[in-house]
Amino acid sequence: MSTNLKYLSLGILVFQTTSLVLTMRYSRTLKEEGPRYLSSTAVVVAELLKIMACLLLVYKDSKCSLRALNRVLHDEILNKPMETLKLAIPSGIYTLQNNLLYVALSNLDAATYQVTYQLKILTTALFSVSMLSKKLGVYQWLSLVILMTGVAFVQWPSDSQEIDSKELSAGSQFVGLMAVLTACFSSGFAGVYFEKILKETKQSVWIRNIQLGFFGSIFGLMGVYIYDGELVSKNGFFQGYNQLTWIVVVLQALGGLVIAAVIKYADNILKGFATSLSIILSTLISYFWLQDFVPTSVFFLGAILVIAATFLYGYDPKPAGNPIKA
Repeated sequence: MSTNLKYLSLGILVFQTTSLVLTMRYSRTLKEEGPRYLSSTAVVVAELLKIMACLLLVYKDSKCSLRALNRVLHDEILNKPMETLKLAIPSGIYTLQNNLLYVALSNLDAATYQVTYQLKILTTALFSVSMLSKKLGVYQWLSLVILMTGVAFVQWPSDSQEIDSKELSAGSQFVGLMAVLTACFSSGFAGVYFEKILKETKQSVWIRNIQLGFFGSIFGLMGVYIYDGELVSKNGFFQGYNQLTWIVVVLQALGGLVIAAVIKYADNILKGFATSLSIILSTLISYFWLQDFVPTSVFFLGAILVIAATFLYGYDPKPAGNPIKA
């Protein structure tokens, strides 16, 4: 049953990530009058939708009883403040990570950023080994290195993107490199820390998501105020929202639920493989549907490496012959 849930959650994650990337790309290419929607507000709305969805799921688990739902929320969240506060750590780290990536993109060219950020695949594996005592074989470590290389190739910018990159000083490149390396380690730590919390406590994944969404909403609102406060006061919180925007927001909220399920029933390393496969899938669909991307030989090489790494990670070599007893 758990194996079925593992692969089902991974399959849904690939579908959700691919759909999200495609709809976000399409929303960017769509030309409309008036201001565009603010990504900072979309993050907050997605967190609130995620909380609402989790409340409905807990309500269903409570046999559709409001009294039982109230008791569960009171017992599992309000009466366990330290357990709830534990979720502030990954939520805060994710917020820090988003800011670090903004700094990195401002100080690095696209190629250096994309390649370096794939180190998060290895940092996730290292934290899984150290914090969760996960054992990885030689083939699995090799597959992670191949995966990291493959994703770097897949996301390697085209010649036109390289021409647009601005000249950067050695100082600013160092700042950008430090920012992206810190983001890699924070991403790995936050993901594995959340996995550790989910797997070591009896609280349901939906209760944990409510706690995570609560802190995510607070940090998200802080981001709205800091980065887009003037625009919100001028044009409103929901400026530029349309039907497509709501689809993007709902997919983002669904992503939060699916990722939690993947971490619960699979692990962060497999999540990395699922995300990598969705990058390839969304890029190929983008080529055939949106026609805003032309695959290069480097992309196809990267795609082959990612697919090979995915199969290699699941490879379980059987010992040849019977072991000789002393």
